[in-house]
Amino acid sequence: MAQDRIAERFRSKIISAEQAAGLIKDGMVVGASGFTKAGDAKATLKALAARAKANPLKINLMTGASLGHNLDGLLAEAGVIARRMPFQSDATLRKKINNGDVMFTDPHLGETAELLAYGFLPAVDIAVIEVAAIYEDGSVLPTTSIGNNLTYARHAKEIILEVNTTIPLEIRGFHDIFATGISPQRSIIPVTEASTRIGTETMPIDPLKVVGIVLSDLKDSPVDLSAVDDKTEAISNHLMEFFNYEVKKGRLTANLPPLQTGIGNIANAVFSGFQKGPFENLKMYSEVLQDSTFDLIDCGKMAFASACSFAVTEACYERFFNNLDRYRGKILLRPEKISNSPEVIRRLGVIAINTAIEFDLYGNVNSTHIGGNKMMNGIGGSGDFARNSYLSIFVTQSASKNNSISHVVPMVTHVDSNEHDVDILVTDQGLADLRGLAPRERALLVIENCCHPEYRDQLKSYYKEALARGGHTPHIIERAFSWHQNFNERGTMKL
Repeated sequence: MAQDRIAERFRSKIISAEQAAGLIKDGMVVGASGFTKAGDAKATLKALAARAKANPLKINLMTGASLGHNLDGLLAEAGVIARRMPFQSDATLRKKINNGDVMFTDPHLGETAELLAYGFLPAVDIAVIEVAAIYEDGSVLPTTSIGNNLTYARHAKEIILEVNTTIPLEIRGFHDIFATGISPQRSIIPVTEASTRIGTETMPIDPLKVVGIVLSDLKDSPVDLSAVDDKTEAISNHLMEFFNYEVKKGRLTANLPPLQTGIGNIANAVFSGFQKGPFENLKMYSEVLQDSTFDLIDCGKMAFASACSFAVTEACYERFFNNLDRYRGKILLRPEKISNSPEVIRRLGVIAINTAIEFDLYGNVNSTHIGGNKMMNGIGGSGDFARNSYLSIFVTQSASKNNSISHVVPMVTHVDSNEHDVDILVTDQGLADLRGLAPRERALLVIENCCHPEYRDQLKSYYKEALARGGHTPHIIERAFSWHQNFNERGTMKL
């Protein structure tokens, strides 16, 4: 029975999703579980969206990252969200953010819990957290993401627990819950290998805060991933060649340091390239596990993967839960503060591979904004890793939309990772190793190696004129965004 997942002392607190939604009042700050469509509080937030259509209310919503089941869209459409942080990927919510109807705060994911703990953000009124079981001591068994759940539960005045009965109890052992505390009493995070277990299998909560328990049978939303295409395969091949070269130079070992990758089609496809590469016994220290991670484990290339969430297709989701024993001891899910910790990223020497919307001549990266003003999803954890990794790599296609858009531009319209945090740039055209180079040297490599052929002469022309103006970082300020302006006016970046 579903109630068997709930310790007897808590069963009197079982309520419906509608009753739980009724506990969320207008103006509240809500800290909800959920990270890249995994482990979100599905039933309660759905009921809240439905309730708001008849009884309007506004909340400030904080999560781990994006939500599944169209929850962000449902809540936005119902007018529930006044403020949202720290990440989203929903088209309806995105439109409201860009219209100014929803205030969106875009911190680095690894810093979100810190901002809350330091009191820089409004206090959480109520936490809504999905779990697989509730034990007698008040601890709970997490599901498919950890995110900021530990922080929200600790700082919230009240807690709603949503028990997902579709998650097998055998998932116990796949989590590593560790609390760092805050400065100046912050604990050292003793992760010395990607596989180091430092915490507990379950998450502690204060039983006195629990005001309702909801039973749910809703599975996580699956992720749609495109197949590897010519562009993503080319990017992956350039990366494999680069890693091989670094091994020959003695700067990397054949096993490589722990790997991190962002989410999405390009990241998943690029990471899949390790299946045919010569590298063995790979490890991963990241924030999200995608299908490619499980493929690498299954083919024997990857020995261990640490993250704080899944972002997988339906087939991969079923593969994991139907073969828990195969993956036991090879996967750990941790809190966001641990998976994205600068301390650990720097100690392990992580190789970070993240996706850019565009990058410029000198290595500045835009990961979040279209045309300089329209938010896409958010910076996520890419900055956490780019600033602290052994190698900071950004990938993107060189051009798109029938080559009407170049993703290599004179100047990015928004900077998320600046030139000081970027080591390697890769497109389907080639790879630019920017380490140790002055801006003028960087520009030459970016033009020759990364720019699409249809834009290469145009970028050379810009750079030649910029050189005539002089400066450490040559630019033609009045023409730096002329490509973007031309696209807005004529539908192409070709001048």
